[in-house]
Amino acid sequence: MSNRSLRVAQQIKQIISEIIFKQVKDPRVGFVTVSRVKLSNDLREALIFVSILGTEKQKEDTMKALKRAAGFIQHNLGREMSLKFTPHIKFKYDSSLDHAFHINEVIKEIKKGEE
Repeated sequence: MSNRSLRVAQQIKQIISEIIFKQVKDPRVGFVTVSRVKLSNDLREALIFVSILGTEKQKEDTMKALKRAAGFIQHNLGREMSLKFTPHIKFKYDSSLDHAFHINEVIKEIKKGEE
C-alpha cells in the first residue's frame, strides 16, 4: 500500500469509529472497535474490519446493524473527507480478538497444569 493509501485508510478508520460511536443510534450496535481498513488500489472500495465484544448473538446483531447502516456511515464519511470519490464501504467481522482470547485461555490452562 502506498503512503497515501495508508494515510487515507487511517483517516477512514478514525472517522468511521467516531460515526459509529456518536451517530449510529441503532440499539443493536454494541461495543465495536474498528480494527483496520483495507482499501482497493483506486480507493473506491473500503473493507472495514470490526471487533465486537459480547455474546455470539450480540456480535451477529451488531454486524446486521452495521451492514444496515453502511449507507448512512458512508454518506457521513463522504461529508468528513475531502476525496474525489467516497469509498464504498463493507463491514467484515475481525475474529483476531477472539483468537487472542482463546490463546490466552490455552496458556492459562497450560500454566495450571504445570503447577
